[in-house]
Amino acid sequence: MNLVKRYLLPVLLMSALLVGCQKKQEAPVLAAADDPSIVNVTPELLKRLTISAVGAGEIAEIVRVPARVEVDEQRVARIGAAVTGRLTEIRAEMGQRVRRGDVLATLHSAELSSSQLAYLKAVSQEGLQLRAVTRAKLLFESDVISSAELQKRESELLQAQAERQTSHDQLKVLGMIDADINKLTETRSVHSLSSVIATLDGAVIERKVTQGQVVQPADALFTIADLSHVWLVAEIPEQQAGLVRTGGVTEAEISALVDQEIKGKLIFVSDTVKPDTRTVTVRMDVENADRLIKPGMLASMLIRGAPHKRVMLPVVAVVREENRDYVFVQLDAHRFQLRQIKLGPESNGVAPVLEGLLEGEKIVTEGAFHLNNERRRKELEG
Repeated sequence: MNLVKRYLLPVLLMSALLVGCQKKQEAPVLAAADDPSIVNVTPELLKRLTISAVGAGEIAEIVRVPARVEVDEQRVARIGAAVTGRLTEIRAEMGQRVRRGDVLATLHSAELSSSQLAYLKAVSQEGLQLRAVTRAKLLFESDVISSAELQKRESELLQAQAERQTSHDQLKVLGMIDADINKLTETRSVHSLSSVIATLDGAVIERKVTQGQVVQPADALFTIADLSHVWLVAEIPEQQAGLVRTGGVTEAEISALVDQEIKGKLIFVSDTVKPDTRTVTVRMDVENADRLIKPGMLASMLIRGAPHKRVMLPVVAVVREENRDYVFVQLDAHRFQLRQIKLGPESNGVAPVLEGLLEGEKIVTEGAFHLNNERRRKELEG
């Protein structure tokens, strides 16, 4: 009995080891055969595929930040009345193009009438004092009056001239030009109408008046903007603030203007970070000769980061399923595996691979659609 056990036990152990080894060898084969992501292609299908090894290239990451279109504050004029008065006529409407010197509105002003009257009195007083000095000089030459009396008349003339100049300056403050003041001096006709004049070539983008309204010099009645250039203003997260420099060329996208390339220069980068949002304000100057870019439009500013090395692939190689990106990676001469990857922004038909693929791996660059159909067919056949 001991002899049987002595010879039978090694035989049983050897059999168990052989069975275990056989199971270990069969497991990978079954797993590979059952993997739905792997496709065995026929020679006919292989001829329709283009296979290439993926390479790496230098790429600069693009940071996309929301922006808004604003008027160029250096090309804006907020225009008000020079005097207090009541509007009698409004000539400018919203969106109207105006030129510098155009009359935007007319108002009736008692203040202007009073200042014109004061000016005419000063002019008359100056004339009286001038004639008085002329007579005083003749009398002094005839020894009728003393030199002190002549100096007195000359002093009164200087005072009258100063008062006339002060009144003249006041009329200019109230919006009258030299030609109007000269006409007033000649005609001696006082009028109470004052004009609101455009001081800039541009478009009326704001109007805050109605006819009959009483206005004051502190009121902004019209806003005129030269829209040949506009600003794009964005808030850059402080982590990306180091990527922007004043004077750098930047690109932007405006959803309302499809397929329009927008480029401009960064003219301002704030020196401080906003504590509540942890962002840095930047401004981009954009040429707008055709006036298609409107203040108030929403945009995206594209900030390019420092270039670095990434695996690159053509986007035609990508298979899109359930909002995920895949490519077919070659395993051997006839087997390909569908692998999920993560891509960066596309540019000129090429995209960087952020995850899922290594440099040098071979993928299907053309024909991935046919290969994916074959994979689905075999998956359905089960």
